Amino acid sequence: MSAVSYHLCHLNIGKAAAPLLDPKMASFVENLERINNLAYQSPGFVWHLQIDIYNPEHLAMYGEPGVIFNLSVWESIESLYTYVYRSQHAEMMKFRKSWFAEMEGPHYVLWWLPTGELPTLEDGKKRIAHLADHGPTAHAFTFKDSFSNPTAIGKEDLPGQALLLPRSSTSISLEQKAGRTL
Repeated sequence: MSAVSYHLCHLNIGKAAAPLLDPKMASFVENLERINNLAYQSPGFVWHLQIDIYNPEHLAMYGEPGVIFNLSVWESIESLYTYVYRSQHAEMMKFRKSWFAEMEGPHYVLWWLPTGELPTLEDGKKRIAHLADHGPTAHAFTFKDSFSNPTAIGKEDLPGQALLLPRSSTSISLEQKAGRTL
């Protein structure tokens, strides 16, 4: 019997401070493709939910327009952390308050999913609600209060510590980076 391996899922949400075509959002929109491409080329990247940011139905995540989200899958906490905080993405985060309105509750959530499975937006919505209601648990957590990959510890409900170090390489193929397969 082989052990199940896991990938890290990440949902990030934000309520746009203005409509995307508003000049206030211009620098966000202008950099979105570049920053997404940076993720696709980052070590540890596995998959990203593709949406059309100009389609109001795609941005009505909670029944209200303008809630922008990013749902992605990574090989590890370390690889996502490196992309978010140690790449050009970190520079873009400095502008978050000018692009996004204050929100109650968490604006992102992390969780483990068996390798080969893809998360749905509904999965992410449930996880972020769980984080808001119960705080960090193995079911839904944050970088600050992370839980180890269940493969590493053998049980999903045991807390762990993420070593937030950059990864040097990945075995993900270009086809996988394009989001077509796992």
